[in-house]
Amino acid sequence: MLYKEKLFKMRSRYVYGSLLLLSICIVFGSFSINNTDDFDFAKREVLLRRIGHELLLQTGDSTSRVLPIEKVAENEYQIKFEHDFSFQPDSLVNTTRRLLAKDPFAVDYIVRVVKCGNSNVAYSYSISKNKKDDIIACIGRVQPSACYMINIKFKPTGIHTTKNSYLLGSLPILAIVGFIFLRSVKSRKNTAKDQSTTLFTLGSVLFNAKERQLIIHDRTIDLTGTEARLLLIFASSPNETIMRSRLQKEIWEDEGVIVGRSLDMFISKLRKKLEIDPKINIVVIRGKGYKLEISA
Repeated sequence: MLYKEKLFKMRSRYVYGSLLLLSICIVFGSFSINNTDDFDFAKREVLLRRIGHELLLQTGDSTSRVLPIEKVAENEYQIKFEHDFSFQPDSLVNTTRRLLAKDPFAVDYIVRVVKCGNSNVAYSYSISKNKKDDIIACIGRVQPSACYMINIKFKPTGIHTTKNSYLLGSLPILAIVGFIFLRSVKSRKNTAKDQSTTLFTLGSVLFNAKERQLIIHDRTIDLTGTEARLLLIFASSPNETIMRSRLQKEIWEDEGVIVGRSLDMFISKLRKKLEIDPKINIVVIRGKGYKLEISA
């Protein structure tokens, strides 16, 4: 019995530890992914600024500024310039493809060159992970000098969303597993507690209060409800004096019934059934009550 209890405690500690470790991993994993996302987006902005820089260099402009990169929508960024410029589509395509290859999540994207003020699309193309799906037109046609903005929209990869969904989804699962485990532990503890409060060893006799039975070797003696309640009081405090008033109150008055039955009569019947073990006896303590004596 002690071995089983020890094994159960060890398993409980192991499960508690595993749940705690899993919770910590999920929390830190979430922070890690968020930090990775921030870094990747910051790196993407640097690459977009580099695209603007190289595009101006290709036109011979090495002094005007590339304005701050703006995020105009989810997964869409805008590159703005300080002055008007002209560009060659093939150079723009090659520059964006070369630089964005350094962004592991920029596998599919659409580039649109729009005019300032009216947002008319002056030039656009689509780059795909599979080159055969690229859509590129008007190569070799130089675009006239004007105020341009370059919008680059990336196709959502779903990687970060999926990871976050897994993390968030695992929290309720973890809570459910923890609840089930704790409920199981509580149930086992309650069961063990119930068994410990309904089974009593009196000398060589086993008293099963729940089943109202006395068991010695292969012999079983049934008890009445009143006899079982009486013996339960005695078994809970062996070798201690139980006041007569307490017995009367707990056996009858607490149930809302006061009768003129003789307590001595029930004690006598119970005493006879306990004669199966001569080391067990219910003795009268004059002027006080009774005592369940169990000899060593």
